[in-house]
Amino acid sequence: MVTIAGNGMGDYTFTNLDFDISRFDKIICDSNFKEEASNILKLKYKEAKEYLLENYDKEEILYVVTGSPLFFSAGTIIAKNLPKDRVKIVNNTSSKTYMCEKLFISETEIDVVSLHGRVDFDLQNFLQNKYTFVLCDKFTIARLKSALSFFKAKSITTTIGYKLGFVDEKIEEINLLQFDEKSLDLSQPFVLLIKKEFESKNIISEDVEFETERGMITKKYKRQLTLQNLDLEPNNLLWDIGAGSGSCAIEAYKRYKVKTTLFEKNETRVEFIKHNLTNHYVVNTKLLVGEAQEHFNSLEEIPQRIFVGGGGVEVIKQLPKLYEKLDKKGIMLINAITLKHLNLMLTVLNEASIEYEIHSISLTTYKGKLDLVEPERQLFQIKIKKQEEEN
Repeated sequence: MVTIAGNGMGDYTFTNLDFDISRFDKIICDSNFKEEASNILKLKYKEAKEYLLENYDKEEILYVVTGSPLFFSAGTIIAKNLPKDRVKIVNNTSSKTYMCEKLFISETEIDVVSLHGRVDFDLQNFLQNKYTFVLCDKFTIARLKSALSFFKAKSITTTIGYKLGFVDEKIEEINLLQFDEKSLDLSQPFVLLIKKEFESKNIISEDVEFETERGMITKKYKRQLTLQNLDLEPNNLLWDIGAGSGSCAIEAYKRYKVKTTLFEKNETRVEFIKHNLTNHYVVNTKLLVGEAQEHFNSLEEIPQRIFVGGGGVEVIKQLPKLYEKLDKKGIMLINAITLKHLNLMLTVLNEASIEYEIHSISLTTYKGKLDLVEPERQLFQIKIKKQEEEN
């Protein structure tokens, strides 16, 4: 039989366990715990999992985890791999509950993300509710600074919970975007509670909501078609090449919660993009300045979606290279508004034996009482789906 119990907040001891632990044949915990006894095994997660799966029906085993075993804990993962009648969970206070009690905040106002041992986090749960609770490791603050690089300091308020439950715990407000990472030992346990100080904008934006150079914006109706045909999914990485005002990437984040990398060579447009990323509170985005094709080889990231809205002839010549960079089952969408560029695109794709489908889209608007026709330029869209590699 396996009992999985949380030690709650505070020092790495068993003092918070309110039951008799002497009845257990083995007690398993990680190496941070200070307790010592002949029946205590200090194991890493993988080792603990293997031991529990091999011995759950042979011994009475207590597995002690930090905080609450029901809150982002390895304990619940292991429990799901054991027969239900051979495992029991004894809960304890989680760092989230502890912070809520200290700051008088309702847990219903909080979403949770984990950056403990992770590079990426779920954008569907980050800065969507009034508060975002972040489980941290020593790299988390640097990671968040990068993810929030286009935010203003006043857009968020951050409270750090450092060494919760220890005698020297700290619960205090910090300036996350300018935090000195050497001011605390970030290898110690800590969490962050980020309060959103802005009102989320409508997920579908009007063209006037973007600062832009005249003509350098993908109009609202074209954005809708483009984002629809990209088949975006949450946490995809989208490359927006020839970003212009950044409107497509920004609305992709707002609507679908994707990560974005924008490529733009025009310095005037770059400044507009920076303002737009800030004004729309875009998280987890990068802006690469210069000729887009000069960045492709240096980027280790693998995009699931690529949108080519500009970039000129040199980018068109790089379409096979972009296809190579695209993730398995990824999608690349290319917009063309001139027959000259369309013909060049098709020539490059055909020579590389890349399969595609093409759509021609036109829209005519009318002013007044349908007495003045205002034709729009025709838009050609080329959609490419990355084929599975053959064995």
